[in-house]
Amino acid sequence: MKAILIDDELLALNYLEHQLLAITDVKVIGKYTDPMLAKEAIEKKEVDIVFLDIHIPGISGIELAEFLLEGQPNLQIVFVTAYDNFAIKAFELNALDYILKPVRKERLLNTMNRIKHRIDIKSDGNIQELAVLEMNLLQQVSIFQNQQHIPLHWRTTKVQQLFLYLVHFRGKIVSKSELIELLWREYEPKKAYAQLYTSIYHVRKTLESFGNYFIIRNSSEGYVMTLKNVTVDVDRFNDFIQSGLTISNKTIEVFEREMSLFKGDYLEGYDYLWAEGERQRLQHLWVGTSLKMLSWYHTNNDLEKALILGLDICNRYPLVEEAYFSLMKIYAENENNHSSVHYHFHRLKTVLMEELNVEPSPAITEWYMNWKNKNKE
Repeated sequence: MKAILIDDELLALNYLEHQLLAITDVKVIGKYTDPMLAKEAIEKKEVDIVFLDIHIPGISGIELAEFLLEGQPNLQIVFVTAYDNFAIKAFELNALDYILKPVRKERLLNTMNRIKHRIDIKSDGNIQELAVLEMNLLQQVSIFQNQQHIPLHWRTTKVQQLFLYLVHFRGKIVSKSELIELLWREYEPKKAYAQLYTSIYHVRKTLESFGNYFIIRNSSEGYVMTLKNVTVDVDRFNDFIQSGLTISNKTIEVFEREMSLFKGDYLEGYDYLWAEGERQRLQHLWVGTSLKMLSWYHTNNDLEKALILGLDICNRYPLVEEAYFSLMKIYAENENNHSSVHYHFHRLKTVLMEELNVEPSPAITEWYMNWKNKNKE
């Protein structure tokens, strides 16, 4: 493996080179005290590993790492720092590779073994990608492969939000200024950009074990997240709705299967304002299609499924009046369930008054009063 070393202290560079050559077959093809000269060299040469001092004059080591990764996303970067406390706090989850000064052979050997392991994983990427990943954004965010859940451990909540924001806009360029306005608007520009570069680095490191399933590409404008061999439940749900399929005896099972994808709201549990529009759009699609299915069940005398679906709509979205109305009409057809008609009308009335301070629609109220007068006990 070919390595370049960057540190503002020449003695530190020479010592690190000595330690590397003593324990591994790494070939040091450049040592630089000027980070900009190092950047130019790395862009021109074939480099596998960069050992980079975090605290170098003029630019943050993490910021420089981000610049390097823009052109070479597979570059392995090892941070070097003399600050033990800083390293422990910054890298306690092992999100980044780091070694402490003075560089010990044992620690350096562990780092090199870990890098070799990563390279081996990436070399097997074509084999890994044969198995499709399933990503769920409806209700709980989760990733599965061969029905086995793969947990994601994020360094901070902002790193997690950054990842989800890029996934939300997958396939589109998200500008750096947009991300800073979203996550670090309270910082002055230089610090904000440093936070962004650090967080992008954390996202990449967290996703590293997935090989090339999640690809973040950089440009001068911003970042693009591309998903490869990843099926997303939201995309599948959208494709089904947009297919224009009509409900019939032949297609009802397809509706039941595809609608079951909607286990909960989009990014449920995450209070992201930027997700609210998509959340409401998907809610509207699910409710509208569910009401059509409920009507079809009722018309085709499958009352059990009609009631189950109607109750599900009311429980998920208590302000959908049409669902209560459908339940009331179904229960009204059975003399033994008249109490349920009263229950759902008054439940609707209570919910609307508490949430919106309004009464049920005139059509529903009129239907209920007429039915009540005809069925006086």
